Amino acid sequence: MSQVSRRIVRELHDEPHLEGRRVTVQFIKTQVEDRGLEPRTVADRHDIDVADVYRALTYYHDHPEEMRDVERQREAAVEDHEHLTTDPDDVRG
Repeated sequence: MSQVSRRIVRELHDEPHLEGRRVTVQFIKTQVEDRGLEPRTVADRHDIDVADVYRALTYYHDHPEEMRDVERQREAAVEDHEHLTTDPDDVRG
């Protein structure tokens, strides 16, 4: 566990993340709320303080429009680059 509280910033990504880390607010929200992991588990797995997990969740819920924009941008990026991926069935021949 890190024991260092981190702010939510946009310095490494084009989306909110923990200061000095590549752990995004969206990722933390997905791990806790969508996958059902305990905040302590997420903190331990990513060597962050559990307070940072709660800080990210608070940020997510305090900025719903910004987080919807992040998700739309992510979906658009996936669509724009979908042609660069290969389906395993195509490789098998």
